Amino acid sequence: MGSVAMDSDYGAPRELSALQKARALYQPELPPCLQGTTVRVEYGDAAIAADVAGAHVISQAFPHTYGQPLAHFLSKTAKANVPDATIITEHPVVRVGIVFSGRQSPGGHNVIWGLYDAIKAHCSNSKLIGFLGGTDGLFAQKTMEITEEALSSYKNQGGYDMLGRTRDQIRTTEQVKAAMATCQALKLDALVIIGGVTSNTDAAQLAETFAELKCPTKVVGVPVTLNGDLRNQFVETTLGFDTICKVNSQLISNVCTDALSAEKYYYFIRLMGRKASHVALECALQSHPNMVILGEEVSMSKLTIFDITKQICDAVQARADKDKYHGVVLIPEGLVESIPELYALLQEIHGLHNKGVSIENISSSLSPWASALFEFLPPFIRKQLLLHPESDDSAQLSQIETEKLLAQLVETEMNKRLKEGTYKGKKFNAICHFFGYQARGALPSKFDCDYAYVLGHVCYHILAAGLNGYMATVTNLKSPVNKWKCGAAPITSMMTVKRWSRGPAASQIGKPAVPMASVDLKGKAYELLRQNSSSFLMEDIYRNPGPLQFEGPGAETKPISLCVEDQDYMGRIKQLQEYLEKVKSIVKPGCSQDVLKAAVSAMASVTEMLAIMSSPSFGGQATI
Repeated sequence: MGSVAMDSDYGAPRELSALQKARALYQPELPPCLQGTTVRVEYGDAAIAADVAGAHVISQAFPHTYGQPLAHFLSKTAKANVPDATIITEHPVVRVGIVFSGRQSPGGHNVIWGLYDAIKAHCSNSKLIGFLGGTDGLFAQKTMEITEEALSSYKNQGGYDMLGRTRDQIRTTEQVKAAMATCQALKLDALVIIGGVTSNTDAAQLAETFAELKCPTKVVGVPVTLNGDLRNQFVETTLGFDTICKVNSQLISNVCTDALSAEKYYYFIRLMGRKASHVALECALQSHPNMVILGEEVSMSKLTIFDITKQICDAVQARADKDKYHGVVLIPEGLVESIPELYALLQEIHGLHNKGVSIENISSSLSPWASALFEFLPPFIRKQLLLHPESDDSAQLSQIETEKLLAQLVETEMNKRLKEGTYKGKKFNAICHFFGYQARGALPSKFDCDYAYVLGHVCYHILAAGLNGYMATVTNLKSPVNKWKCGAAPITSMMTVKRWSRGPAASQIGKPAVPMASVDLKGKAYELLRQNSSSFLMEDIYRNPGPLQFEGPGAETKPISLCVEDQDYMGRIKQLQEYLEKVKSIVKPGCSQDVLKAAVSAMASVTEMLAIMSSPSFGGQATI
């Protein structure tokens, strides 16, 4: 089936500024493993889920796509050291579909460009077909063929407007059937889905369904989300996160300078990022505001809204003792779901939504404790909490002005302290901002341009290898591009199974899904923040990284939270395989008794320790 009439001007040539034209000419680099027209694949062992307790549930839900091997793509020189690597030199004509599924994130267009270049380099008659209007366009078979001309004004540009996006799911039976009907009608060899945790969970389910029903279309996921919350042993960071944090950090730094100049305002800045606080953490490390309240800290310490208010008020008072009446406080948009009483209130409201209770009648249908909390909150917050939840049942976080709520509660408490005489400083003044949509359509950073283009090429390698239900992965990202390691991991190996406790004996098990990764409170990025939090609070050591740079100082910088961590999981897997091969080559029949004893003793110790660490009880599988 060919293209159908477009409802919008998707893919229309853009009017480019001088900077945009210069950026459109930038050619991202490829690592050695993706260069040339030969695809070299080394397959590892079968990948298992890190969620040991949920592995059985995942394997039962995905019998056709769970337990597939990891794939490493090799350079020509690396191939010499891997004699059993698969070499693919024949590249038949292929038809590949690509769709944006999820909120726009800087760099998305370069995934399309990278995949297009890879497809054409391996077989010029192959076609890349874009779905217009996101997953709705996929279901309705609304397409445009991707061409060099169509791409020309979208290379290294922000937004998703080349193809557009709508809803973020391929989940219901009807949606899955429609997606399969489209893939069959268009005779697609592969469908590439660009998105975050929800979209990649849907991609895995689609791949499983296609395998079960013997639909030949292979499904490939790409880790793209500005929230930075699709992180696991295979994915070091998501596409778009670097750009979002750089753009926001400059805005925050400008506000910090303004605060320091006037010395009379406290700025409360809410940052986009869904429930996880990765954006807030990275922006704090880049711009050094006085305070950042991470949702993960609040959840761990079970802080109430009043605890947080007191924390901020005590900080304001401590700064006033130093004659400082200004400051900057960062708040992740997901904070509202991390505060226990507000989260419980939201769950009750969402439950009433699901029962069909109208918005006008929800407040009168709440339980007594929820009703009391609801009435305590300012009218503007009440109205926002009543909004219908998102498709994944989470609150509409971008619409809930938590920064205004905290600013109002802090002002009330500071006025109370002033009246009681426990605070003797100047009147507290707050200004509130929400930095969210401003950064989503930004020109992507050099790092995101390169990362996206490489991910596009990796998608073709996955297709050439005939893999289904995999996510494109690039590791060792903190190194230069020529040191990046490219591969593919089964999406099912990234899944966990959520559990809810319901009393001492009962528990409910949810469906397997790619989980949203929270900020690791034992990680090096968080440790770096904590080491500097006291000086950030009191000393005003604001740091301005400046506008996004494409050349010169700052152009090569990468997220601080990426660079401080030691994450090369795929590299370590390969290193382990090399060690095991060495052991096999040394410990052979005929080796000395001493060598054999040493090997058995060492292996016994290692396996005992690993068995303990791999048991479900070791990690403490959390319930909610």
